[in-house]
Amino acid sequence: MIGVISQVLTYVVPFLLVLTLVVTVHELGHFLTARAFGVKMDRFSIGFGRAIFRRTDKHGVEWRLGWLPLGGYVKFSGDLDATGVPDRAGLEALRKAVTAEHGPGAERDYLYFKPLWQRALVVAGGPFANFVLAIFIFTLLFSLVGVELRPARVMEVQPQSPAAQAGFLPGDLITHVNGKLISDGGEVTRVVALSSGDPVRFTVERGDQAVQLTATPERRVETDRIAGRVTVGRIGLALGSNRNEIRHVRYGPVAAVGQGVRETGAILNTTLTYIGRIFTGRESGDQFSGPLGIAKASGALTNAAVAANPEPWAIVRNLLLTLTSFAAILSVGIGFLNLMPIPVLDGGHLLFYAYEAVARRPMAARVQEAGYRVGLALLAGLMLFATWNDLQKLNLFKFLGGLVS
Repeated sequence: MIGVISQVLTYVVPFLLVLTLVVTVHELGHFLTARAFGVKMDRFSIGFGRAIFRRTDKHGVEWRLGWLPLGGYVKFSGDLDATGVPDRAGLEALRKAVTAEHGPGAERDYLYFKPLWQRALVVAGGPFANFVLAIFIFTLLFSLVGVELRPARVMEVQPQSPAAQAGFLPGDLITHVNGKLISDGGEVTRVVALSSGDPVRFTVERGDQAVQLTATPERRVETDRIAGRVTVGRIGLALGSNRNEIRHVRYGPVAAVGQGVRETGAILNTTLTYIGRIFTGRESGDQFSGPLGIAKASGALTNAAVAANPEPWAIVRNLLLTLTSFAAILSVGIGFLNLMPIPVLDGGHLLFYAYEAVARRPMAARVQEAGYRVGLALLAGLMLFATWNDLQKLNLFKFLGGLVS
């Protein structure tokens, strides 16, 4: 029993805390943008199912906490169906119902009668808030905590590896990758990991010379203590830094914001690069993770934070830093996911609005409904695929097979 409680505290609680923060900020993005345009709303909910807390404010909005904390939503007054984008007939019916109950002009408080650009901004407000949250967290970390910059010094070259064939030598200092200036070894690892099969250009400092080298990363299957089993590109280098090369940098407010934007952009770029490689057949997509993978990662990060220093205040500090960093990364992922042009997501609504802007009328109800069904199927398929990946990386199939046998 104690073991079960320990597992819940390690994996489930951190996961729910981080997810709730990210989802709440996402929904607040929708809510605050809609409030700025005077949109009438009925409910702001974090979680689904039966309410364990609810309160109605002076604007008539019900603030609600559901017992299943795995998402959230904002319910706009006049929502007609699950697509949230009524067609011309639905709009006219809604207009008649609103004016009959509240009088002429009352419909202007409803989202669907707002100008198209305002509706688009309300929809985009959720993903935008996720990106702002990530930038805000990274800015705090860069300014208050700082970061250790460890130059990419080559400590070891594996024999017969792509790095050895390219001509890398111990002691080389990598200064540029694909023409981009490198200040930390982690940047080298990030590029190489997503470049298996593609030549990568390096500039290394060797003595007083700048040497140009090219190596093509090989695909390797490794076990990561946070992500589980992963397939990444490697060239066979062990990177490190001499003690006198390591710098601890804390940025000023303006510079920290810039670093926060760059870090958020780097995560987005990595995501887009990975997805692009999937579509071109250079990646299998086995790195996609669902709730199980996210919970596993949050639990592993929690364990690492606790193990770093047994002192109570150090544990609290490390947990706070680790989980807020994880929240920033997850927030970027959720913001990006919601911008995908799938009808059940924010990107799908923006797609419908783009059609309306061009055609000067909402998309037909039957087309919206078909798009919604296809989008729901795509999203369900993506979640099943991600869960399958999680189960394989966590070796649960082997565990279950052992139980059956």
